[in-house]
Amino acid sequence: MKEHTSAKHPSTEITTGSMVSKETLPIDETPEILSLRPCLLSEYIGQSAVVETLRIAIEAALKRKEPLDHILFHGPPGLGKTTLAHIIAREMGANLNTTSGPAMDKGGDLLGLLTHLEEGDVLFVDEIHRLPKVIEEFLYPAMEDFAVDFVFDKGVHARSHRYRLKRFVLVGATTRVGLLSSPLRDRFGLFRTLDFYSLEDLGLIIKRSALLLDIAIDEEASDELARRSRGTPRIANRLLKRVRDFTQVRSDGKIRKQTVIEALRLEGVDEKGLTNLDRSFLQTIMEFYSGGPVGIEAIAATLQEETDTLVDVVEPYLLKIGFVTRTSQGRKASEKAFSHLGFPYRHTHKGPGN
Repeated sequence: MKEHTSAKHPSTEITTGSMVSKETLPIDETPEILSLRPCLLSEYIGQSAVVETLRIAIEAALKRKEPLDHILFHGPPGLGKTTLAHIIAREMGANLNTTSGPAMDKGGDLLGLLTHLEEGDVLFVDEIHRLPKVIEEFLYPAMEDFAVDFVFDKGVHARSHRYRLKRFVLVGATTRVGLLSSPLRDRFGLFRTLDFYSLEDLGLIIKRSALLLDIAIDEEASDELARRSRGTPRIANRLLKRVRDFTQVRSDGKIRKQTVIEALRLEGVDEKGLTNLDRSFLQTIMEFYSGGPVGIEAIAATLQEETDTLVDVVEPYLLKIGFVTRTSQGRKASEKAFSHLGFPYRHTHKGPGN
């Protein structure tokens, strides 16, 4: 199976050190992620309902000798959307072509990709909700009829030509499904949401990764690392690498619970998995806005951070663990968040929002 990546693959915000950085890389293609990525559904840990759905769909498509339906994955960053796209292509014995919504800014970018696809190829579009409208409209006939329409010349001399495409599978990934237009969303045959991982599944992923990295880790250490990984395999693997470095330099080479605690203290990751940015987010709500409610734009302006970073990277986990709630007036810090950061709880009913 050949894998092709668009030359214009955009950078994506990554988590390094403090786990959220303004530096950008195509993180799902870095060697450290690729080396730990499962290759088959049988190796994939967690998301059991999603995996079973895909297993049935793939087996049925192979029996019929047809490509899969188009697939849309939704969920916070780092939960395995890109990994599943790689697995789908491998299980189907097809080539994988990858790109991203922001990488395509004109129709020719998409047409170039589509016209080079072979029968059954998988086209993976990350951040598909950021596709420009003109590109999205090109996708409609491509997804439904496996054809694209070229328009030559202008005005009274305009001519249209329909180019037939080979049947392909579009796999889209999005962190903001609400930003997808209904016409695009409805053209996907399979739509699955990926949720945060359980501690048990994260522990299994950490042990598997430790085995691949040839590093010894005991049960307590893997449990501690799982608790601090924000329910996200990508973060678990990244923190494992940082703990491995710390252990090899400051310890005897085997990862134990205490070395996990000491290593992640240097990384600014606390026992709940909160980073410096998470704590700053909560402190802003507590100190500047009396616990909220406050609009996300106001928080972003106070922190001098991008709103998308807060919405896509910070908020999902804080909402999951109940440290933040969303109201019609904005975000509020919960009593648990006040307790975790050691602030006296302020019960508020209303405040600034947007």
